[in-house]
Amino acid sequence: MKKLFLVAIASTLFLTGCGSGGVSKASENSFVSGNGAAVVIDAKNRQVAPDISGKTLDGTSFTLDKSRFTVINVWASWCAPCRAEAPIFQDFASKNSSISFVGILTRDNLSAARAFTQRFAITFPSLVDDSLIVKFRGSLTPNAIPTTLVIDNQGKIAARISGAVTVAGLQKVLEKVIGAPVYA
Repeated sequence: MKKLFLVAIASTLFLTGCGSGGVSKASENSFVSGNGAAVVIDAKNRQVAPDISGKTLDGTSFTLDKSRFTVINVWASWCAPCRAEAPIFQDFASKNSSISFVGILTRDNLSAARAFTQRFAITFPSLVDDSLIVKFRGSLTPNAIPTTLVIDNQGKIAARISGAVTVAGLQKVLEKVIGAPVYA
């Protein structure tokens, strides 16, 4: 009986963390925050990243270029750790033009998200489809916000940071994946 109860709770949490293709409203109390732990995957064990495309927050179309190193960040405007890391991502994006940066907005409303990107002067695109997160099953916890993935230039998932990034942490992960210095 206890196992059945735990399975029911886990299933409910998983299902509530997954969207159905749109962006929904949430509050800062309805998410699981990671601890900032970074995992870099050995090249031989990396899985191919799913195809990612869709509409961005500004209404344009976006398709992930799997031949480039890419940082994907799952975020929401109501998430305090997301607010803390937003300037870090923008700074890295502006200093490292060989790396693509893209956000995936989750459980948020569009006007709040647009205000967030204006406040932090975010110049890279953010996709607005929660269902994209489910495509990363096994690599990305659907309800952990923020979560960051690094895709290598072979289109494979190379690293994951669960929780807010730090300058030193992001730089270390990117340099391990890219194999060259990254500007912080």
